[in-house]
Amino acid sequence: MNFTEDIRTVFEKDPAARSLAEVVFCYPGLHAVWLYRPAHWLWETGLCFPARLLSHVARFLTGVEIHPGAKIGRRFFIDHGMGVVIGETTEIGDDVLLYQGVVLGGISLEHKKRHPTLGNGVVVGSGAIVLGAIKIGDRSRIGAGSVVLNEVPPETTVFGVPAHSAHGGAEGRAQLDHNKLPDYCSEEMRRVQRELDELRREIAAK
Repeated sequence: MNFTEDIRTVFEKDPAARSLAEVVFCYPGLHAVWLYRPAHWLWETGLCFPARLLSHVARFLTGVEIHPGAKIGRRFFIDHGMGVVIGETTEIGDDVLLYQGVVLGGISLEHKKRHPTLGNGVVVGSGAIVLGAIKIGDRSRIGAGSVVLNEVPPETTVFGVPAHSAHGGAEGRAQLDHNKLPDYCSEEMRRVQRELDELRREIAAK
């Protein structure tokens, strides 16, 4: 485990982090990742019950549930953490950022790939739910409270229930700007108004 890289990631992705002691002792998302890694090692070596037991202890201590079968890349950060659920066949790339209440869930009872795959640099906002064996492309953003049921191309922002897409992802410090999402309802209302105005002009011209 690269503890130094993990700690540096917290400082890079959370402006509230002020000291080394604070990060090491007061970040449950970081603790969840540190406990996940030995649990994943146990799972990979076939010691499934000890792996699940350790992940259960991690859930009790941190409020974050990461199945030991999940595959997670480097510089992964869970901010705040409470209520995050990451399923067994989830795959997460490097530099991914999750906020509290995120669910990466499955939709099948079959023993197969049934959880999402998140590419590099993905940001998932608070309370978002991503379901099924779908791919979320590199540097995409998922807005808070969204429900994502379909694949998301790279460099794309999705938002809403069910999620709608807009161009533009996030990279580097822009990952923290996950509040800057389009207003889908307002855009649709403006589109309808434009069409209505056009129809009125056509009727008036006759």
